[in-house]
Amino acid sequence: MASKSSARLAALTVAAVCSAASTVVLTVPAHAGSAPADPVRVHDIQGSTRLSPYAGRQVTDVAGIVTGVRGYGSSKGFWIQDPRPDADPATSEGVFVFTGKAPEVAVGDAVTVSGTVSEYVPGGTSSGNQSLTEITRPTVTVVSGGNPLPAATTVSARSVPRAYAPEGDASANGSVNALPLRPAQYALDYYESLEGMNVRVSDARVVGASDPYTELWVTVKPWENANRRGGTVYGSYDDQNSGRLQIQSLGKPADFPEATVGDRLAGTTAGPLDYNQYGGYTLVASEIGTLESGGTERESTRRQSARELAVATYNVENLDPSDDTFTAHAETIVHRLKSPDIVSLEEIQDNNGATDDGTVAADETVGKLIDAIVAAGGPRYDWRGIDPVDKADGGQPGGNIRQAFLFNPERVSFTDRAGGDATTATGVREVRGKAALTLSPGRVDPADPAWEDSRKPLAGEFVFRGRTVFVIANHFNSKGGDQGLTAQYQPPSRGSETQRHAQAKVVNTFVKEILATQKNADVVALGDINDFEFSETARLLEDGGALWSAVKSLPRSERYSYVYQGNSQVLDQILVSPSVRRGGRLSYDSVHVNAEFHDQISDHDPQVLRFRP
Repeated sequence: MASKSSARLAALTVAAVCSAASTVVLTVPAHAGSAPADPVRVHDIQGSTRLSPYAGRQVTDVAGIVTGVRGYGSSKGFWIQDPRPDADPATSEGVFVFTGKAPEVAVGDAVTVSGTVSEYVPGGTSSGNQSLTEITRPTVTVVSGGNPLPAATTVSARSVPRAYAPEGDASANGSVNALPLRPAQYALDYYESLEGMNVRVSDARVVGASDPYTELWVTVKPWENANRRGGTVYGSYDDQNSGRLQIQSLGKPADFPEATVGDRLAGTTAGPLDYNQYGGYTLVASEIGTLESGGTERESTRRQSARELAVATYNVENLDPSDDTFTAHAETIVHRLKSPDIVSLEEIQDNNGATDDGTVAADETVGKLIDAIVAAGGPRYDWRGIDPVDKADGGQPGGNIRQAFLFNPERVSFTDRAGGDATTATGVREVRGKAALTLSPGRVDPADPAWEDSRKPLAGEFVFRGRTVFVIANHFNSKGGDQGLTAQYQPPSRGSETQRHAQAKVVNTFVKEILATQKNADVVALGDINDFEFSETARLLEDGGALWSAVKSLPRSERYSYVYQGNSQVLDQILVSPSVRRGGRLSYDSVHVNAEFHDQISDHDPQVLRFRP
């Protein structure tokens, strides 16, 4: 998966424009047209479904206590909560008042608010996100100050249901918007019933490290699919880990804790419950618990034996010569991965990174990494790669990311067969009863539509202890554009899968061509597959027994290479042909050095496979 930074910054800009100038208003047919202003309570505005029954209408003198003020960022405003709740658990007592500028109220003020009720969809309606009920274009009257805040509702393992979301209404394209909230039955309904209210969590374990946007993820269900390192493992589409909750801060970013998976926010973390496009329901904390270390440390794998071939995949996250991470990446490869014999690198950028001037060569990028590895005490790797066509392979604009092979010439030799370029496909032929590539290095079917605006697989032929090993380096289409787990459409759409499925079929077909030529050929297909080991993408790669994802040799709790929204999950995989699986005495390790840590140098953990060809 490409770096989130540039896409996220662009999205923040869009969100700022949306929030400030073009709030999406979803009107309810029963209240269409102009209507007289109504004096209402907050729970009347929120209603018992996700959409307010007052959406698009004017409301007058809505009373509440200010529980939080956000005077920065793209969505300036404040939260109010009615201290006199009704008896319906489905109706929230809190609501966000969008001002568009720094609010002139303080926490503890008793206010009345008049304005227009709107349903703002973070990220726009095309995102599929749920909407946030707001009062916009407000007129605010401060009645008094210094009032006690309504008691925060405790969000806990007992209060959050195990079931994640109701199935959407088929007649509404799977939307849950019009369904009655059942907060005792579904986690998303429970969180929606608290939207805008003051909530709290206690002694919550961190399951997603702090990021540059001052966010982290905790779980209120410490046993839920937990692993020994403190994470929450995502192992099925049917179990979304309902105890996860995003934490942001209402304070200064400098005050936000630098947390790693397995740490704990001891004591109370409390504030209004918001909804945003980067993770859905979010506790915007005015009070943050004390960070206590969980002792999570970076792992190291074991060194391969003399007779074992060690093959690794490592997404180095948009590496280019201007980066300051070369030393850290080299230390990882040498000391954490123990200098694998072959390393498939993903997201190697061209020699001037994101500068969009037609440069496609990456020899400076790879050369700088090789030099850093030597300086760290590792071998002087040789390398092979193919420069892409400018701007044809997706990723950061101008960066021209691609896969590249590093290999240790003291242990492995590379079989060069000239002619491989960005647009010419390598093939398979028989040489003295054995399979051989027609081009090495070469690209796998680069003209197939499956690779449009995406990285093309790089195939190479290696020899280790007299045995040929075919290695195919991949970086499949990202999950960008998929609906989030908290989307209004349930189950959420995973539209990006279509391209990955096509890509998996191409790679599977190519591996079958090798195996049809030499039944016992040793084939390794690896890289950033951008999909789970239980996904249809993985099944299509494995189709017909051509390959097997070796991460499945690990216990379920250890299967992850990436942490997203508090879910530890598999994106990076190493798949092997039957001869490797059956006869190679394989050993697999997902080496956790990045994904769980706030000071990560990449968002992916490298994977290492050792076997005897």
